[in-house]
Amino acid sequence: MSLRASLLTASALIAPIAAFAGDLAFAPVPFAADDAAKRAVLASDMVTIDGKDYKIGFTAFARTGDKFGTGTFGALVDRKGQIVTSEDGSEHLSVDADFTSLLPVGDKLYSITHFESRPGAMYLSELKQDAEGNLSVVSTKPVDFSGLNGLWVPCAGSVTPWNTHLGSEEYPADARGIEEATALDQIDDYDFPMVRFEGVDPTKMTLDEFRAAYKPYRYGSPIEVTVTEGGEATPVRHHAMGRVAVELAKIMPDQKTAYISDDGTNVGLFMFVADKEGDLSAGTLYAAKWVQTSDEGAGAATLEWVDLGHADDASVTKAVEDGIKFSDLFETADMAEDGTCPEGFASSNAEGRAECLKVKPGMEMLASRLETRRYASMMGATTEFRKMEGITYNPDSNVVYLAMSEVAKGMTDGDKGDKGGRNDIRLKKNACGAVYELSLADDFKATAMKAVVAGKPMSEEQKTAAADPSCDPTHNMCGAAAEVNTCDINGIANPDNVTYIPGYNTLIIGEDTGSGHQNDVIWAMNLGSGELTRIFSTPYGSETTSPYWYSDVNGHGYLMAVVQHPYGESDEDKLSDAADSRAYVGYVGPFPALAK
Repeated sequence: MSLRASLLTASALIAPIAAFAGDLAFAPVPFAADDAAKRAVLASDMVTIDGKDYKIGFTAFARTGDKFGTGTFGALVDRKGQIVTSEDGSEHLSVDADFTSLLPVGDKLYSITHFESRPGAMYLSELKQDAEGNLSVVSTKPVDFSGLNGLWVPCAGSVTPWNTHLGSEEYPADARGIEEATALDQIDDYDFPMVRFEGVDPTKMTLDEFRAAYKPYRYGSPIEVTVTEGGEATPVRHHAMGRVAVELAKIMPDQKTAYISDDGTNVGLFMFVADKEGDLSAGTLYAAKWVQTSDEGAGAATLEWVDLGHADDASVTKAVEDGIKFSDLFETADMAEDGTCPEGFASSNAEGRAECLKVKPGMEMLASRLETRRYASMMGATTEFRKMEGITYNPDSNVVYLAMSEVAKGMTDGDKGDKGGRNDIRLKKNACGAVYELSLADDFKATAMKAVVAGKPMSEEQKTAAADPSCDPTHNMCGAAAEVNTCDINGIANPDNVTYIPGYNTLIIGEDTGSGHQNDVIWAMNLGSGELTRIFSTPYGSETTSPYWYSDVNGHGYLMAVVQHPYGESDEDKLSDAADSRAYVGYVGPFPALAK
C-alpha cells in the first residue's frame, strides 16, 4: 500500500493537481527488513497506468568491470587513454557510477554514464533496444577528456531539450588553499587522485609536482557532451555557467534558462540565462537570495536574484590556461570577531570559511566564474544552503523541484557558518532533508520556494514501539532496525536526485543516505495526495544515483536507476564477495510510452 508523507501538512505543501493528470500507481516494494532483502536490488514489478496493469522490473544492463566490445565499463583512464592504477597497483575500476542518459541519435541509441571519481570518467555505450523495449549494451568506450585536461568528479546530470548530455563536476578544490599551501599536508588529500590523469603517482609526488599536474580552476562547471550517430562524443566545459560543486544543471523549455544546484555546506542556488537558445557558451549568471517567509517545517521564502554578470566560455578558458590564480582575483583581509570586514572589503561565508575579500580591478567577470560561490556571497546572495542536490522540472504546473539532503548547518539559525554571511536562512535542523518546490514566472525565473515534502526523524515513541515483540517489520522499524534507521522508514531520508513523470503528477525521489535509512530507496510521490510509494531498494552501503524519467524512447518509457558503490558507504563488513560491490547501471521498466 502507499505511504503518506508525514512531517508537513499535505494541504499546505502540495501543488494543485493538473486537470489533465492521468493515473499512475506503482506496486510497492516492502521495507528491507531482513539480511537477504538488504543485500538485494528490489524494484516494483507492476505499474498501473490509467487503469491498466503493466509488468515492469529492474534491468541492470551494465555493471562495473563488464566488457563490451573493446571497452571495460568503469575503468578510469589517463590523458593517453591508459587505465590508471589504485594504490595497490591494480587497474582502477570505479564503482561510483552516477547519472546515465539515454540519447537516441538517428537510428542509434546511446547512453552516457558518469563515474564520480578522480579522475572522473564518462562512458559512451551503444545500446540495443528490442521490440519489447528491453535494453542491452552493444559496445562501450570512455569519452576522451584530454582536450579538457581531464574530468573532475562528475555527479548528476540531465538531457538538454536539443538532445545533448549535460553533466557536472562536483566539489571543486579550494584554489586559495592550494595557492597558499607550503606543504602537501596542508591541502585536502581528496584532490590528490586527480593527478593520475597526468601520469603522476599521488603517493610519491611533491608539492610542486601536484601544482603542475592539477590546476583547480579548470574544474567545477557543467560539461556538455554531443554524440553523433557514428558514436563520436565531443565534450565541452561551460565555464560561462560558473564554478561551484555542480550537482546538475537543468535546462528550462525556453532552451536558455538553466538552474544549477550546488552541493556541500554553505552553498548557493544559481540560474544561468544563455544569450542564445540551445547554446550554453555565453550568458548571464545569477545567484539566489532567500528572503524567508516561514520557519515552519523546512521553511519557505521568496527568491530574489543577484546579477553576477555576463561571461563566455572562451574568455574564461583562456584565463584558466594562462595560469590565473586566486591572488590575481582578490585582495584579502582579516575578519573581525563580529564578522565585519575593513572598509572596501566584502564578507563571504562560502568555501568553508568566513573571509573578507576585495575583487581586484577588472577581475569581476573572472571572479564571478572561477570563484562563483565566494563572489555571490560578497554580492549579497545566500550561501547558507546545506547539501543541495537534484533538480527537475514539472511542465504541468511550471514549477521546479529541488532536493536538499539535509536542513542543517548554515540553514539553521546561529550556526557558525552564518559568520561572514547574512543569516538569511533561519530554520530548525532536519537531518532527514526535504524537497522544495520553486514557483516560476512566465520567463522561467523562480520567484518563491517552499517545502513540498520532508523526512521525519525517528521519534522516541517509534523507538519504543520498535522494541515491542509484536512489531510488524514489513512496514515498521523493529528491534535493531531502529538503531540503524534514524529517519522514519515510511518517508524520505536525505533526498538526492529527483525526476518528474509529466502528465501523471508523480515526483520520483532518490535517496543518498547513511544513517537515515540503512538501505537507500527510490520513492514515487503522488503530488495530489502527498502519498509516497517505495519503488526501489538498494543493497547495504549503496546510493541511488540520478533517477531520470524518459517518457518516450522509440515507443517505450524508462526510469533510469543506478546503484552506486554497494557496501561502500556503510556496512562494509557485510561484503562477502568482492563482485557484489560493483555498481549497477540500468532502468526500471520498460513502460509504455507516456505522452499525456
